[in-house]
Amino acid sequence: MEHDPSIRIRRHLMVQQERARSTRTAIIGAAARIFEEQGYGGTALAAVATGAGVTKGALYFHFPAKEDLAVAVIEEQHAMASAEGVRVQALGRPALETIVLVCRAFTLQLIEHPLMRAGIRLTFEASAFGQDVRQPYLDWSTRFAELARAAQDDGDLRRDLDAEGFARLVVGSYTGVQMVSGILTNRQDVLERLGDLWRMLLPGVMAADRQEQVPHLVELFLRPQ
Repeated sequence: MEHDPSIRIRRHLMVQQERARSTRTAIIGAAARIFEEQGYGGTALAAVATGAGVTKGALYFHFPAKEDLAVAVIEEQHAMASAEGVRVQALGRPALETIVLVCRAFTLQLIEHPLMRAGIRLTFEASAFGQDVRQPYLDWSTRFAELARAAQDDGDLRRDLDAEGFARLVVGSYTGVQMVSGILTNRQDVLERLGDLWRMLLPGVMAADRQEQVPHLVELFLRPQ
């Protein structure tokens, strides 16, 4: 059996596929670091190849153009954030707490991972490479709207609240606050500034008989890492 040519071919293919995955991962990681620092316009593919430890030929095999690489970074960033969102939702916490905890998880990823920061920067620079980058924002608006409706059923959010409007507000406000924090303090204060957002937003959207929960939810967002 060990000398069966089909087994050797399958093993060879598996090794080649693993190498290709490793190479692609290395390229995306290096690209994220450089896109974060230099932006789309300032990023050279030669620098990405050097940072990933691969040849330019290997890079072009996976990503024929810089815009392909930028889109891949955005997609990986969204996949990373989505996986963390699924993990938080699986905790089974009340829907409003889940919204707050998902936003907290994203914030910690933003602080810790260049891929997250690069993906967000690239969505702001998408006009430079002519790609439609709306999908991550649409996805999160949809997910938060579903959670908002569940929070209304729980009695935590006001029944007259427009769940879709609330979801768009959360996504837009989160994006804006973290962007301004990035400009002013390189996101050194991003957790605190987003805590301010929740402190000011929650009293206006929570049911009248749940207002006492506002400090708990803000504390939940701001708790030590």
